[in-house]
Amino acid sequence: MSSRGSVREQRGVVFPSPVMILSIVAVAMAGVAWFATRQPDPTERVVTPSSQQSPTVQHTTPAQPKQKKHKPAPPALDRSKVMVTVFNNSAVSGLAGRVATQASDAGWQVVGADNWYGTIPATTVYFPPRLAKAAHQLALDLGVRRTMPAVAPMKLDRLTLILTGPLASSR
Repeated sequence: MSSRGSVREQRGVVFPSPVMILSIVAVAMAGVAWFATRQPDPTERVVTPSSQQSPTVQHTTPAQPKQKKHKPAPPALDRSKVMVTVFNNSAVSGLAGRVATQASDAGWQVVGADNWYGTIPATTVYFPPRLAKAAHQLALDLGVRRTMPAVAPMKLDRLTLILTGPLASSR
């Protein structure tokens, strides 16, 4: 017998070990999860008081004389006609009531103060689209740095202020 005759020739496909297969599946699932949970850019805005804003510089070419455009001043915001609801989303007892009093003293029509149950990352003024300018003004009046469009279950006829801690001006 030849030595070659006793050795079996085996040909076929060698499959990777189960650990390798599971690793590949785990990496693929992580990639799918990453794409599925990506969030678009947030729509939140940081509100800066007008005293901190830099002045706007208007550039003109030397050939053009400077022209002053007279725009009629926008009507002043009547705070007493804008409803505001204040919610406490912190462990500070009575915070919503104190801030509601502050807002009322500033001229806002405060229609309620209560506790908010949910997760809010920072003190925020939420607004329906038609009250965006009023939300900005309320944020400036109270020293709130964050405004966002209102979402359910918030009412769309008023501003909703959700507090996550004492305001800098009320400490």
